[in-house]
Amino acid sequence: MPTKRPAGTALFLFAHQDDEYGVFQAIEDSLRRGRRVACAYLTEGAAGSGPRRNAESLAVLAGMGVDAREVAFAGDRLAIVDGTLPRHMAAAGGWLREWLASFDDIELICVTAWEGGHHDHDALHFLAAHAAEKLGLLARLRQYSLYNAFGRRAPWFNVLAPLAANGAVERAAIGWGARLRHLGRLLRYPSQWKTWVGLFPFVLWHYLRHGSQQLQPVALARLAQRPHDGPLYYEQRRFYTWEAMQQDMADWLAHR
Repeated sequence: MPTKRPAGTALFLFAHQDDEYGVFQAIEDSLRRGRRVACAYLTEGAAGSGPRRNAESLAVLAGMGVDAREVAFAGDRLAIVDGTLPRHMAAAGGWLREWLASFDDIELICVTAWEGGHHDHDALHFLAAHAAEKLGLLARLRQYSLYNAFGRRAPWFNVLAPLAANGAVERAAIGWGARLRHLGRLLRYPSQWKTWVGLFPFVLWHYLRHGSQQLQPVALARLAQRPHDGPLYYEQRRFYTWEAMQQDMADWLAHR
C-alpha cells in the first residue's frame, strides 16, 4: 500500500519580531498543506524589549498553529540588537546557513524583500540569498515586501507593495475571513504600538483593496543594485545609508 508523501518544509525568515505580518497568509497556507513550518528571527529587541517581543510573536504564531519548538531566536543567541544586523553579517550569515542546511525537503523559504525599507530587512535578504544559492535552494526562495519609500516623499511610504524591479509577483487571494484574522493579529504586538499606529491603516487598506499574499522570486544580480531610485526609507529616517550597506556587503563577500 503506498505511503502518503510528506508535505515538505516551509521556512520563514524575519529580521524583527512582528515582521511575520508580511507572510501571515503564506504561513497559514503552508500549515494547511501539512508542511512543517519553522521560523527564525535574526535580531533581538532593543533596550531590553527582546523577551516581550519574543513572547508576542510566539503567541501570534502559536495562534496560527506554529509549534514554539520550531521558532529560533537567533538574534538573542548572537546578541544582534535591532538595527545592527548589517554590522553582524559574519555571525548571522554563518548561523543562517547552518540553520537552513538542518532541514530536509525544503519547498519554500520566505525572506524580507530587497526594498530599502529597513536596513536589517535588506541585510537579511542579502544573507538569505547567498545562503540559499550555496545550498542549491535559490529557486525555493521568495521575498515579501513590508514597506518602502519608492516614489514617495518623506514621511510617506508604501506598505506591502512589491517593487517591480524584484520580478513577477506571485499572488494568492486571501479570503475575507482570513483578512479579518490577520488584522486581528496586528493588535497583538502591544510593545510595538507606536510602530503600528503608522502601519495599521496601510495594512488595513491593503486587505480591503487587494487582499492577496504577494511573493516574488530572488535574484543575486539584484543585490548589486540600489533597491530603488531616490532616497531609501532607512535613509529618509537617517537609520542607515546605502553606501554603508554596500560596504557591509562587500566586507562580507571578501571574508566569507
